[in-house]
Amino acid sequence: MSPLIFLAPVFIVFEVAQLVLGERYLGIKQIARNADPRALRLSEVTAFFWTVAIFSYWLWMLGLLFTPLGRADALGLLIVSSAGFSIRRGTPIKWTLVTLTLEGAVRIGFLLSLCGMIWRTW
Repeated sequence: MSPLIFLAPVFIVFEVAQLVLGERYLGIKQIARNADPRALRLSEVTAFFWTVAIFSYWLWMLGLLFTPLGRADALGLLIVSSAGFSIRRGTPIKWTLVTLTLEGAVRIGFLLSLCGMIWRTW
């Protein structure tokens, strides 16, 4: 079994944190105030680590494609992430949080499936 699969719980935590951060910057309160989320500055340190985490997540998904046990889930994660990114690019800010939430829920499902595989094979 590839050690890459054991990072699935870490990325579940990342997905939940991403949903919480998305609610903070794109949530109902921001929409009601008609605030632009780009005007709410993210600290440089947070932005740096968030960007590194996203790149690491994508590299992990690509690396997982080469493991026989997690290949199907990795493909699903990549498809959902790519589709979500494409959809978010064309939606107004009001619908971005909805798209992020649905995308995150589906990705958490794939990650939980990976965790289940770890549990069954160990």
